[in-house]
Amino acid sequence: MSSLPRVKVAAAHAAPVFLNKTATTEKAILIIKEAALHGAQLIAFPESYIPAFPVWAALWAPIYNHDLFEAMVENSVYVPGPEVAAIAAAARKLGVCVSMGISERSTVSTGCIWNSNVLIGESGELLNHHRKLVPTFYEKLVWAGGDGQGLRVADTPFGRIGGLICGENTNPLARFSLMAQAEQIHISSWPPMWPTRKPAGGGNFDNVAANRIRASAHSIEAKAFGIVCAGFMDKPMRDFLLDRDPKIAEIVDNTPRGVSMFVDPTGTQIGDTRQDEEGIAYAEFDLGKCIEPKQFHDVVGYYNRFDVFSLQVERRRHEPVHWTGASNADFPRILDDDLVAK
Repeated sequence: MSSLPRVKVAAAHAAPVFLNKTATTEKAILIIKEAALHGAQLIAFPESYIPAFPVWAALWAPIYNHDLFEAMVENSVYVPGPEVAAIAAAARKLGVCVSMGISERSTVSTGCIWNSNVLIGESGELLNHHRKLVPTFYEKLVWAGGDGQGLRVADTPFGRIGGLICGENTNPLARFSLMAQAEQIHISSWPPMWPTRKPAGGGNFDNVAANRIRASAHSIEAKAFGIVCAGFMDKPMRDFLLDRDPKIAEIVDNTPRGVSMFVDPTGTQIGDTRQDEEGIAYAEFDLGKCIEPKQFHDVVGYYNRFDVFSLQVERRRHEPVHWTGASNADFPRILDDDLVAK
């Protein structure tokens, strides 16, 4: 019998309080409490849940979105910062692990933001802080590129947890870097919708099918369980977009909505599924089931040729400048009164 645990997991198929970081954080804490009350030990939230996914970048040219970019920056959160601290306090109080998608604000720029994810442990500690390596398609108009520091798997009482944001789950090298850390639970976070073209042009990209394929492919290759957590577009978000430009109604209403679901190490869908209604999806993972499929093909073990293939991952956090000499901590200084008098 396997010594690995059984874990109840939850995916918050939830809408933010659109572009309001404080209210969205409060809503997230209520969701964490509800999921914990239902026995969830690991709770995942969608991509950029705090404060929202910037779907407007798909709908209008950037010259029409400057005010939305400013609102996005002002409602993006610092790491560390009060919003992340509040989530951590809730995780610690309830003894659960939380994966939270955020738009992260830079401390060295008034306008730089990243599409990020934080993994918070049951003791309230920050287990991982990942910035999306490459913003996808029109996201480049909003977010800066991240780095490899967050390509890590966290060892928790609920299993070895890794995760990637949205289109990163299409990157085989990023996925392999997590597989090679004995990942047992993979969290993929997604937006509430992904508009790509006007319906008259042949229909939108089927993001639902693509996400299911990517999640199943990773689980099959990693022999890991998968949490697929997508955002939800509620009426206030739809009204906000259409009040701004009623002509986009056809695009918004004909774009497939994101789906939250779960897959096992064979890529088979298990547990609850959420798409058209906001709520929390649940599943139970028996991590012992990660072992047997490894006998078939273990791509980070015997089923590889490390004499033929090699992968190097740079984990250094990107910073705009590296200072030498005197530290900025030397300033400001209180000058001696006698010196000032002279």
